[in-house]
Amino acid sequence: MSKKAFKAESKRLLDMMINSIYTHKEIFLRELISNASDAMDKLYYKSLTENIGLSRGDFEINLTVDKDNRILTITDNGIGMTKDELENNLGVIAQSGSFKFKNENADTEKDDINVIGQFGVGFYSAFMVASNVTVETKAYGSDQAYKWYSEGVDGYTITEADKDSYGTRITLKIKENTEEEDYDEFLTEYKIKGIVKKYSDYIRYPIKMMVGHSHLKEGTEDEYETHYELETLNSMVPIWNKSKSELKDEDYNEFYKEKFFDYDDPIAHIHTKTEGTATYNALMYIPSKAPFDYYSKDYEKGLQLYSNGVLIMDKCADLLPDCFSFVKGLVDSADLSLNISREMLQHDRQLKIIAKSLERSIKNELTKMLRNDREKYEKFWKAFGLQIKFGVYNGFGEGKELLKDLLLFYSSFEKKYVTLEEYVSRMKEDQKFIYFASGETVDKIDNLPQTELVKDKGYEILYLTDSVDEFALQMMVDYGGKQFKSVAAGDLDLETPEEKEEMKTKTEESKDMFAFIKDSLGGRVKDVRLSKILKSHAVCLTSDGILSIEMEKVLSQMPSEHNAKAEKVLEINANHPIYETLKKLYETDKDKLKVYSDILYNQALLVEGMPIENPVDFSNKICSLMTE
Repeated sequence: MSKKAFKAESKRLLDMMINSIYTHKEIFLRELISNASDAMDKLYYKSLTENIGLSRGDFEINLTVDKDNRILTITDNGIGMTKDELENNLGVIAQSGSFKFKNENADTEKDDINVIGQFGVGFYSAFMVASNVTVETKAYGSDQAYKWYSEGVDGYTITEADKDSYGTRITLKIKENTEEEDYDEFLTEYKIKGIVKKYSDYIRYPIKMMVGHSHLKEGTEDEYETHYELETLNSMVPIWNKSKSELKDEDYNEFYKEKFFDYDDPIAHIHTKTEGTATYNALMYIPSKAPFDYYSKDYEKGLQLYSNGVLIMDKCADLLPDCFSFVKGLVDSADLSLNISREMLQHDRQLKIIAKSLERSIKNELTKMLRNDREKYEKFWKAFGLQIKFGVYNGFGEGKELLKDLLLFYSSFEKKYVTLEEYVSRMKEDQKFIYFASGETVDKIDNLPQTELVKDKGYEILYLTDSVDEFALQMMVDYGGKQFKSVAAGDLDLETPEEKEEMKTKTEESKDMFAFIKDSLGGRVKDVRLSKILKSHAVCLTSDGILSIEMEKVLSQMPSEHNAKAEKVLEINANHPIYETLKKLYETDKDKLKVYSDILYNQALLVEGMPIENPVDFSNKICSLMTE
């Protein structure tokens, strides 16, 4: 018998386990019980698909405690493991991403168990409480049993063993107490019962243990004796199959945190039971914050999918639309076949019906939250609002009807987030459009020259600060029959008849000068014109066409063969002193007018938060004017 070494990375992870990077050592029992449950699920699945004569009632998990010898044993009659499976499952702890993840998150809370949940190293949590671990296992249908033994990072051995029945028995030699740690508690009935109830109450198979009961010895007044009974420690009813009246928010929250490895309570839970066209139980959660990888390509959406309590798929992406990809949870349906493959599942009619129903349930829950608990909804919005807006934009606006009433934007009136419905409800009678302005921050938008006129007219403006915002509104086209209009669109049609006539006269007077300025800018603008939107500022940029300046800024940051440009228009305020200066220069010094034109264009770019092409030249021109 030779000892085999763990692979280098597995050794590092195991070393971290043994040195207690997790303060909640009790989770080791949850992990071992979950593994036992999985093994029985596999054999139960086999019994349903191959008719081997086993029923759900044949399966159980047994816990035994030998306090004197410091032994805790977990036994199941699940599918067991072959020698190769022992080697593959217990000889390699995890993929390389685990060690990298832990290094990259060195400041994570010590009781963070995400590594266990995310990367499948739960079995090795046993070494947090055990000095050595023995696994005796016999695969269903095999004649030979095997024993895996390890004392930790030094390695492990695998030998043949004698075991009459299939299944797995895990024996832990519990560590001796230290000054810092009390390991005796993991040899007490009270503690073990509490751990099972806390973490594994919903396991679908009975978890049994001999439990002692003390009572007065017959014929005595103060002498007690203890007798032992085999008891089932868990209810075996999955939480999602329980009645809502049986459950409290605390029950839902605890299940979520343990099942989906989060330390924060979810913002909301959705527990639905549906019969009819599609029969299913669903328990879904809206997290309070986005996972660290949520807005990355590595994030994998999906709900756990069960059929009559048997897991079919750990993450069924087809159950959630992309706009609700943040939702965690599970669906249990008797309508789905256990024999269904991933490929067939994608085309399963029942699955599509369930998915559509879940979509409505999530939308209804968010709508209810928006109406009844605005503070909670705004917390949700800060975490996942971007995804909702992407949902409006993606698929050429396919999701706009579903999502439009969930949108929030910052209001120039309210100085807080408002819905489109709230905006439209207080529009003035003569207001034609829903006005919006785009920029990096609320403060920067608030100071944009283009917002001045709209504010002066007493109209509310929605401030768009996310890159997807304008694209989403463009896909929506309108809300409640009111079209969206950027304050930087140029022609807002807000002038009085008198103002329009005056503008017409001045435009005619200035057309030659503006043609000269346009030519001097060398194709950098589509047009130069008098502004209908400026009040006190000298110049600004607006755009013609569907692509706005803000959209150009977004697209310029994306890798693309196409260099999409907005059709920029340089607008000049006829009521600003600079206008008269430009007129004089056009008559007396066209060379200096070219310098002024370039400076004004670059000023307009800076106001928009866009880079100028030649900052050195711009600086020199400013200095030359200042020294005249």
